[in-house]
Amino acid sequence: MAGAVNQIPDRIPINLVVNGVRRKLDLVPWTTLLDVLRDHLALTGTKKGCDHGQCGACTVLVDGRRVNSCLTLAVMKDGAEITTVEGLARDGELHPLQQAFIDHDAFQCGYCTPGQICSAAGLLAEGRARDADEIRELMSGNLCRCGAYPNIVAAIQQAMGRP
Repeated sequence: MAGAVNQIPDRIPINLVVNGVRRKLDLVPWTTLLDVLRDHLALTGTKKGCDHGQCGACTVLVDGRRVNSCLTLAVMKDGAEITTVEGLARDGELHPLQQAFIDHDAFQCGYCTPGQICSAAGLLAEGRARDADEIRELMSGNLCRCGAYPNIVAAIQQAMGRP
């Protein structure tokens, strides 16, 4: 078709269920899920670390699965259920992982903690980790610059009900 120009819509309407609340948004197509959470919904628990999917600070659960939200376009998740660290607690009670991270002092600066906890929640739901070595392997996409890894593994083991 001579002279035809591809038109990119200015905004695309999407629906997300974020921490149990349905949200209707009109977004430019290149908006990441991370930017939606932080900039559009003011859920700042999810952190922007590397913005390249290498550190895991932005990990959230999408339909129960671990996802690097910095690499995910929000329009690709239209209709999805998103859980952030803010959505893990129920009825004023911390999620068992949140409590275990406190119990084991599994954070120092805390920057990676929301991503670590969301990733660990996904790991528990997957049910594939049986021991500390498997926990370390399956959490390897979540970096901690402070080196709190032994405490993170201990916290996850506590939440799993394993020593």
